[in-house]
Amino acid sequence: MKIGYFGDGPWSHRSFEKLIQKKDLSISFVCARFDKKDHVLRRYADTYGIPFFTHRNINNNDFLEKDEVRVCDLFVSMSFNQIFKKHTFQKPRLGTINCHAGKLPSYRGRNILNWVLINDENEFGITVHYVDEGIDTGDIIKQSTHRITDADDYSTLLEKAYSGCSDLLSKTIDDFLIGKFDRISQSSINNFGLYCSARKQGDEILNWNSSSREIFNFVRAISKPGPIARTYISGQEVKIIRVEFLEGAPNYLGIAGSILAKEGSSFLVKTNDSYIRLLDWDSSIKLKVGDRFN
Repeated sequence: MKIGYFGDGPWSHRSFEKLIQKKDLSISFVCARFDKKDHVLRRYADTYGIPFFTHRNINNNDFLEKDEVRVCDLFVSMSFNQIFKKHTFQKPRLGTINCHAGKLPSYRGRNILNWVLINDENEFGITVHYVDEGIDTGDIIKQSTHRITDADDYSTLLEKAYSGCSDLLSKTIDDFLIGKFDRISQSSINNFGLYCSARKQGDEILNWNSSSREIFNFVRAISKPGPIARTYISGQEVKIIRVEFLEGAPNYLGIAGSILAKEGSSFLVKTNDSYIRLLDWDSSIKLKVGDRFN
């Protein structure tokens, strides 16, 4: 079976490492993002003598009529950033599949790992699905779920997702190689999918009028390698790197954002309902009790 491989970043690197080992599979070409260089994916392609492309628009005929593209039985997308038009995703005889770090039909869209933490989920999903004309709406082929605990943050979920995506895609390709083409309509699970928007500059501003649990989730959701939560004191920016959710802290009225007390090297900060412990931050300002974040 010949596949065309569209990908970017660590997601695609780990999957490539598994796919290249399959003896009944041939990778006809690798197509990386046009707008940023992926030296690792290029090196992999060069190592195995696989044609390597970047193209401004993969839906154009000058790409689709390349010899390496026309011979493919299946297109595989792993963290690729272009939309496949109908005439493109239908071109291979077996169609086009995508690996998505979300439990479809929930968590369609962008920045899913950030959103599952913000939404205080206790698990996240990975789905391999057919590409259709919608946004992550194609029939499901395979799906897995992965636990989230309070010890997790964006970096740990990324690591779980990198491994989980490569494992699930590898198992899916194994099924294709033996002629097994499972597909479950997402509408048979739920007629209403959950959609997530892309996170943009400015979305990292912390709202102290949120609950303690919401602030804990927000901070860990955009921790490194994310943009890191931001707040301000007297107009000066403070990066909030890590906070601790204090189970059982009393609920009471107060001024959200106020620094209430110092405990060793940490501070207690008032939230909408109780308070959290501020453990790690980045600022040129020396924090003290009585200061107020806004």
